Amino acid sequence: MSTTPSIERAGVDPKLLEILVCPLTKGPLEYDAARKELISRKAKLAYPIRDDIPIMLPEEARKLD
Repeated sequence: MSTTPSIERAGVDPKLLEILVCPLTKGPLEYDAARKELISRKAKLAYPIRDDIPIMLPEEARKLD
């Protein structure tokens, strides 16, 4: 087993959430398990997780209402 933080099938490794921040605001992210996204409330963006890899590009993010 690897000790590096990774996306787990049941959710996001808590250590990964401590490390990752929104690339625009540098603020914290929340994991949305239903949509498989990392949410930046401050930037009002949802970053997708594809093949267990967070895509942390603002142009790939979904805008939140």
